Amino acid sequence: MTVQCDWIFRRTTVSETENSRKSIYNVSSMALTSDHIRDKLRTELAAEYVDVEDTSANRCAASFKVLVVSSQFEGKPLLQRHRMVNTCLAEELKDIHAFEQKTLTPEQWEKQKSK
Repeated sequence: MTVQCDWIFRRTTVSETENSRKSIYNVSSMALTSDHIRDKLRTELAAEYVDVEDTSANRCAASFKVLVVSSQFEGKPLLQRHRMVNTCLAEELKDIHAFEQKTLTPEQWEKQKSK
């Protein structure tokens, strides 16, 4: 099965075979990968831990789920934390169809890990 989507700025093709899936993104000459997103969040938010999951499989557009742990989130409400992540990834979000994020302080992260 081949799913093809066309947009003004991007063309994404997702091809599926029995044993493999191949996604090709041509995004304004920018590599839109999990590694790219992870590196940018680590650098710009001084994140202690970043997990990025590419959830694009079986979709016709880029989709990611992230967990970001940063001391920069201390004392900030959830909405402000999400805005910080969105600002950091403003250019990338123009080419992402779905983006799920979880933002934690180091203290919250330690409590969650111990559960």
